[in-house]
Amino acid sequence: MSISSGTRSTRTGTRTAVSTLEQLWHLAVDTLDDNWWYDHTVPSQALYPHQWSWDTGFTAIGLAHIAPDRAWHDLRTLFEAQWADGRVPHIVFSPRDGQRRYFPGPDFWQSTRVPGTPDHPTSGIVQPPVHAIAARELYRGATDAAGRERATYELTWLYPRLVAQHQYLSRCRNLAGDGLVCLVHPWESGQDNSPAWDAPLAAVPADTGLLETYRRVDLAVSVRSHRPTDVDYARYIRIAAEYRDGGYVDGPASRHPFLVQCPAFNAILGEAERALAEIAEVVGADPSPHLRRAAEITRALLAHLYNPVRRTFHARDVRTGRHSPVRYVGALVPLILPDLPPDAVAGILAEATSPRFGLAERMTLPLPSYDRTAPDLDPFRYWRGPIWINMNWLIWRGLRRHGRATLAAALRGSMIDLVRRSHCYEYFHTDSGEGIGAPEFSWTAALTLDLLASRVRPVVPRRRAGS
Repeated sequence: MSISSGTRSTRTGTRTAVSTLEQLWHLAVDTLDDNWWYDHTVPSQALYPHQWSWDTGFTAIGLAHIAPDRAWHDLRTLFEAQWADGRVPHIVFSPRDGQRRYFPGPDFWQSTRVPGTPDHPTSGIVQPPVHAIAARELYRGATDAAGRERATYELTWLYPRLVAQHQYLSRCRNLAGDGLVCLVHPWESGQDNSPAWDAPLAAVPADTGLLETYRRVDLAVSVRSHRPTDVDYARYIRIAAEYRDGGYVDGPASRHPFLVQCPAFNAILGEAERALAEIAEVVGADPSPHLRRAAEITRALLAHLYNPVRRTFHARDVRTGRHSPVRYVGALVPLILPDLPPDAVAGILAEATSPRFGLAERMTLPLPSYDRTAPDLDPFRYWRGPIWINMNWLIWRGLRRHGRATLAAALRGSMIDLVRRSHCYEYFHTDSGEGIGAPEFSWTAALTLDLLASRVRPVVPRRRAGS
C-alpha cells in the first residue's frame, strides 16, 4: 500500500519550510505513507495509532488523488467494524496491538461484551459522519472506466452501511425529538475541549482521582499545556464509563450527564445525506429520502440552533435548553449546506470575516477554532484557539458552494501556506502558525493534497524502491 518514494530533504517535524508546492505535495504523500499501519491509515503513529472514524473520511478525500484503492480499503475496514444498530465507532483498534499506546483502549470500552457488536474491539461513541461525503468524492474522482467500475462496486457495498449509519444518528440520537442529532460525549463532536462544551461539561462531577486508575497516555507523547486539562479528562472518563456501564443504550435523554447539539455535526450530516442521494443514484436506489432528510436537517438547524438576531449558529445544551454564547468554528460549518437561506449565509460570513475569526480577501492564517477576541482564548490548547485544517477545509467548501470565490481562494491559500511553512501537524498556533500536537498528521496531509490537486500534481508519482 506504499504510495511514495524518494529522498525526504524536508520532513514534518523539522523547521525547514517546504520551498515549492510540488515538494509540499510530496511531503503530504510521504506523511500518508508513513501512517499506514497493518491494514489501514492511522491519524498519527505518534499519538493516534489506531483507526479513527472521521479521520478516515478526511484522509480518503486526499487519498482519492493519489491512491483511491487505499481510500476505499480504509473506508471498508472502518465500516467492517460497524455495530448492528448502525453506529460507526469513533475508534477501531488496530488488530495486531489493540492496547498500543492509547487510552481509553479496548479494556476500557469493552465493546465486545455488547450484543450486536463486531468481534473486533472498538469504542462505543461516534464522530461526525463525513464518510458519505468522502465516498462521493472518491466516485467523482474516478474518471477512467476501471476507476469508475471499482468505485461503483465499492459504493454498492458501502451504500447500505452508510444508510444504516445515518439512520442510527437520525433515530437513536434524536434524543430531543426535534430532528437534530444529540451528542452524548464531547469526543463525538471531534472538537473535544471546545469552549462551546464548557457549561454542559461543568455540570458533570469531576473526580480527578480517576486519573490514578486510568493513566493518560497522551501526556507521554504530548505537551501537557497543549492538551485538555486533567479536570476535563476526568469528566470525559466519567461520561464514557457511564455510557458503557449502561450498555451504550441511547434513550431516554435523562440518562445522559452530557447531551449537546452541535451545528457542525448536524450540518455535516445534512451534507452527507446529499452525498448519499448522489450515491443512491449510482447504485440504483431512490435518492429522494436522502434529499428530504437533508432539507429537514437544515430546517431543524435553523429552528433550534440559529439565533436570528445575532444571525449566528450556536451549540445547545439539551439538558438545560440553553444556547451556548461561545463563538467557535463549528458554528460556521453550516455554510456547507446549499439550502441555507441568504440571511443565514450572510450572518455566517459576517461572523467569519469579523475580528473573531479573520476571514478576509487578504489573510495570512486560516480561521482559529475559537473566537480570537475572547479573553480565555488559548493559542496552544487543542480546540480552545488553535487552527485546524479540517474545519477550515469544510468552510472553504461552503464558501465555494455559496459563490464566494475570492474569499474561498484566500482561505485556500492561507491553508496551503500554513502547511508549507509548518508542515503536516495536527493543529497550529493561533497567531504564529507554529505546528502543535502530533506531527505527520494524516488529515492535514490529505486535505492539503485536495487543496493542491487542481494545480500541483506530479505527472509520475514517486514510489519507494521495491514498492
